[in-house]
Amino acid sequence: MATHSLPPLVWSPSDSFIRESNLTHYNRWLQREKGLEFHEYRQLWEWSVTHPEPFWESIWQYFAIQSHAPYQCILEEASMPRAKWFPGSRVNYAEHIFRAASDDRPAIFFQSERVPEGRTVSWAELQAQVAALASWLTRQGVQAGDRVAAYLPNIPEATAAFLACCSIGAVWSSCSPDFGVNSVLDRFRQIHPKVLITVDGYVYGGKRFSRLEEVAGLAGGLPGLEHVVLIPYLEEGTHHSLTCPHVYWEEVLEEKNAGLSFTPLPFDHPIWVLYSSGTTGMPKAITHGHGGVLLEHYKYLAFHNEVHPGERFFLVFYHRVDDVEFCSGLPASGGQSWFFTMGVRGIPTWTCFGIWPPGPVLPISASARRIWSRV
Repeated sequence: MATHSLPPLVWSPSDSFIRESNLTHYNRWLQREKGLEFHEYRQLWEWSVTHPEPFWESIWQYFAIQSHAPYQCILEEASMPRAKWFPGSRVNYAEHIFRAASDDRPAIFFQSERVPEGRTVSWAELQAQVAALASWLTRQGVQAGDRVAAYLPNIPEATAAFLACCSIGAVWSSCSPDFGVNSVLDRFRQIHPKVLITVDGYVYGGKRFSRLEEVAGLAGGLPGLEHVVLIPYLEEGTHHSLTCPHVYWEEVLEEKNAGLSFTPLPFDHPIWVLYSSGTTGMPKAITHGHGGVLLEHYKYLAFHNEVHPGERFFLVFYHRVDDVEFCSGLPASGGQSWFFTMGVRGIPTWTCFGIWPPGPVLPISASARRIWSRV
């Protein structure tokens, strides 16, 4: 019988690391506040999965979730698909993002093939963009529950646009700009967006790819679409030859004194729509809610990623097309992963962008080192 030796251990937490970890701190909090005592990880894990109601309430309390109304109970019905968590509560995901705002630290570090010199976005700049766009969307008649679609790469403007939608309760959905028209329409036609936010193109492997023709095709193929917002990412300025009616990103941000506010929403109010791959038919829409994403991101980032206040978060995705794959909406790849980076709240400085290799043969370590030196 063949024998197999275990591979060498790459890393093991030190005793001091364990003592100071977020999970240990949470375990002590449970003992102090709830009278629960777990001597090893498996005991804590077993409690979390066999007693989901007190576990998720403890996450709510431990991370001090801000609600504009108290919840009536933890779980109204335990059976799927009618399970309803924290009914009565009113939360907003974007509101918790901006709890971390600080003048002392930047909000985003960004670098890509298109912007090799890099760019830093302050919290003040991010907040101003979110407030201005939210105000513009409201003036266009976008309300809570309306859908806003994006044809964007992973750029700071995508973060601002998502948070603006989130702040007013609009539902976000995105596709990568390397997708063809039919692939995008297969997804966006299911949700009937009022607004499309798009770039003019992207860069991959040193080559520039205009998407203006594709944008016009999307605008003409989406019934009920009322507005197209164009971000000049590939070519700066406002001289693009886009044939459909549109407004430029700079124009929607003209309101400089817009105040940032957050619409209180039911716990299960949709925050975004992702899509399955479409390999077995039409892509299936997948909807997540504000409250569920809020609790999961707090839990995952603190306990699984061991992110601490004051640290910088750098997540690298090895996907195709420069900095665009996050928008694909595939639950197992960039779509959900990009949204995951939105959750680094409570952390004064975070990066929503991990640079990808500018070409298919460049080792990821080389491209990652560029932004790593910045964060």
